[in-house]
Amino acid sequence: QVQLVESGGGLVQAGGSLRLSCAASGRTFSSDYMGWFRQAPGKEREFVAGISPSGGSTRYADSVKGRFTISRDNAKNSVYLQMNSLIPEDTAAYYCAARGRFYSTSYLSYDYWGQGTQVTVSS
Repeated sequence: QVQLVESGGGLVQAGGSLRLSCAASGRTFSSDYMGWFRQAPGKEREFVAGISPSGGSTRYADSVKGRFTISRDNAKNSVYLQMNSLIPEDTAAYYCAARGRFYSTSYLSYDYWGQGTQVTVSS
């Protein structure tokens, strides 16, 4: 059974940091493009960050550029999202996802999803 399991969410004050982890099981994802998405209540799921299979290429939404960093460890079949300088607008459920080899910001093109982890930033 293929699974992506996120962890690391929580409640943090504005200006604080969190590190999200996504552990994959059931098959290796070292050849997959991995992404982080988020969804706030009443809003559409949006792309946050993505990383190529080798880890050599990353992409970010403009809203998080310079504050968030995506990384991966293929030996551990895991992907991470370091979130710094958090603001209340970052409050959302965060999901990791996997797709084929290439970059995409469309959540519709991702094949595997985790269950999400909640991030709440207080002002």
